[in-house]
Amino acid sequence: MKTLLVPVALHEALPSVFETALLVAQRFGSLIEGVSLRPALAEYVPVDMVGGMTWLRDEEADRAEAEAAGDRFIAFMEAAGLPRRDAVGTCAPEAAMSAGPRFRWRPDVPPGDAFLGQYARLFAATIVGRPGSEESSPRMTTVETALFESGRPILLAPPKPPSSLGEAIVVAWNGSTETARAVAFAMPFLRRARRILVLSADGGMVPGPSAEDVARALACEGIEAFHKALPAGRRTPGEVYLDEAATFGCDLLIKGAYTQSRLRQMIFGGPTSHILSHAAIPVLMAH
Repeated sequence: MKTLLVPVALHEALPSVFETALLVAQRFGSLIEGVSLRPALAEYVPVDMVGGMTWLRDEEADRAEAEAAGDRFIAFMEAAGLPRRDAVGTCAPEAAMSAGPRFRWRPDVPPGDAFLGQYARLFAATIVGRPGSEESSPRMTTVETALFESGRPILLAPPKPPSSLGEAIVVAWNGSTETARAVAFAMPFLRRARRILVLSADGGMVPGPSAEDVARALACEGIEAFHKALPAGRRTPGEVYLDEAATFGCDLLIKGAYTQSRLRQMIFGGPTSHILSHAAIPVLMAH
């Protein structure tokens, strides 16, 4: 977890995104790189009802939004005492391994989500805010772009800034390929955690190894983990994961994303959709 990407959009969860990135960087001595994330210029096309004319989102407004995002990011990182590294793509391997947390800002980023999905492939994780239905909340398209296009994990920041991250970890295990990938990406966190619980819930499993199997496999990696399989009840698997995480004192949830299709979860709901709507702790997700 030596490189973290933080797409900066001007939403109300931004302090939590910054704090989440800072906690990871302090844990691993990471470089945090910020980029401005705002809608593409062609995404908003207002219509002049009098003249029947249309025009694109103003380039000057786009430039001002990008500068405001940079100002917010730089101000937070400097207030946290992180040194700034301006050069992009110039990390020396020896220096990177011994360096402490630091940051840099990339100013030359085009608007729209397409750049994010491609650029995030270079980073150990992308830190994004948990989406919401309010206009001032982080956008779901940002989460899905980083999740599906980067090939890397996302770290979902909760609405309120966390006070710790990675001390007590719950793995929301369902036997799937997606969760297996999330666990693999989360190994740096798992190796440093004080307590780990591998949790499964009846009704949320697909054909695959059990929670006990996962705990045994982690033991072979030198990682001690408890395991628990809960029977079906009135709670959905998503509710089970979050309820048990709260009971465990969890400050990081590991979860595979969209084992069921996005469309199915939009219509019928599912664990991923529930966690994206209700998680109050950081969540590492992969697809």
